[in-house]
Amino acid sequence: MQTELEARFYDRSRGWVDGTTEFHNLIRSCVKPNATLLEIGAGPTNPTSEFLSTLGTLTGIDPDADVMTNRFLSHAFTMQGERFPLEDQAYDLCVSDYVAEHLPDPVTHLREVYRVLKPGGCYLFRTPNFTHYVTLISAATPHWFHKRVANRARGLPAEAHDPYPVHYLINSSRRVKALAEDAGFRIESLRMVEKEPSYGRFAKAAFYAGLVYERLVNRFDQLASFRSNMQVVLRKPA
Repeated sequence: MQTELEARFYDRSRGWVDGTTEFHNLIRSCVKPNATLLEIGAGPTNPTSEFLSTLGTLTGIDPDADVMTNRFLSHAFTMQGERFPLEDQAYDLCVSDYVAEHLPDPVTHLREVYRVLKPGGCYLFRTPNFTHYVTLISAATPHWFHKRVANRARGLPAEAHDPYPVHYLINSSRRVKALAEDAGFRIESLRMVEKEPSYGRFAKAAFYAGLVYERLVNRFDQLASFRSNMQVVLRKPA
């Protein structure tokens, strides 16, 4: 039923652009031909890795050994802590898709991204916004609750990977600006984005509540700070 509702209210044939497509388009706008790309938190085979692999040579790193099974990576590495097992100034573009919320040490993470980027290179990431209702619920509940509820709420299959622990230490525009500037980055763009209510797939009433919320926060710019995700572009000075 929720799939039918999404097709009705978020019809791509009528111009609706889903969040992943929008994020991929943003990446495409920042990448140059034959680029060297690094996906941070690549994990196992996934749609973002598949997309990135079409743009240049893709390396992936992740603390989870499942990254070694990602078939779209030219090179894959596991990492311990926030340190990257990579050379300085090796990549034109770094990307993280729903990874920043899991960082226990975003300061070291951003400094490591800065280190491995070439001068003039970009770091693009998508992450939940802390003042969105889903993120507030997530932050207020324990990890065992996330493991029991999160995948079901999103309508994911039973074999989907359990959610990783979250910290939300860089999940506001204020924190992004402060930590990025401290690491040496220039903030090129920071957009608040609200898309289809993916966490309302478990019940029709929840979907409609999310639909009303989406329409409201997208209609009024004054409510942009309550949208679900941040799409961020940071640039290392040339």
